[in-house]
Amino acid sequence: MTTPAPPNPVWRQRIPVIVIALVALIGALTVRDYITFEALRDNREALVAFRDANYAATAVVFVVTYIAMVSFSMPGAILVTMTGGFLFGLIPGALFNVIASTTGAIIIFSAVRAGFGRQIAARIDASGGKIALLTRAIRANEIPVLLSLRLMPVMPFFLMNVLPALIGVRLSVFAATTFFGIIPGGFVYTWVGAGLGEVFARDETPDLGVIFEPNILGPILGIALLSLMPIAVKAMRGGKGPVE
Repeated sequence: MTTPAPPNPVWRQRIPVIVIALVALIGALTVRDYITFEALRDNREALVAFRDANYAATAVVFVVTYIAMVSFSMPGAILVTMTGGFLFGLIPGALFNVIASTTGAIIIFSAVRAGFGRQIAARIDASGGKIALLTRAIRANEIPVLLSLRLMPVMPFFLMNVLPALIGVRLSVFAATTFFGIIPGGFVYTWVGAGLGEVFARDETPDLGVIFEPNILGPILGIALLSLMPIAVKAMRGGKGPVE
């Protein structure tokens, strides 16, 4: 009879989360001083020259860097998104940004779920109360709720990567809602980045609040509300499940 392998100690499961937390802390204290609009403006000519001479390498380095920043929850994601537009244009810049951001989100989601998610999810289910009710509500409507939360800029990106892992959301659902949910916002900031050349020429600062302009935020909120329609239909049908 084969003796089953002993389970991994809890501390080993939490090593990825510990590493992410340490790198995030170091980044918050050091890297944020270098990821600034001024740094991009001062180094724009060198970046453009390197891109023109090494386009494929620049694209790979950019995507890998963006993935690392999201994975370790480092500051400056909006500026990096704009840099993608500045270096590569709206297309393929937006595609690079969305793929990198989604990949980084999946990495931190997986690390948190492996280290804490299953245990905490079980405790939440057993605890009862408002938190358990909220968790069950999200699970009952995972896709529309998570998609709407990605579309609407009401929760920090980091929290939206961690919370689903803690309540047992499936990886496939998390990945899909993240990818499609960040497309509108990523498109907007990539578009702003694509116009940075003119901003630099006028010696101005880009408007980072552009996503809150009514003509931009309105359609995004409309998409978010549309994503919640299955919940409304389900409620009207008495909670009988998806429309056939």
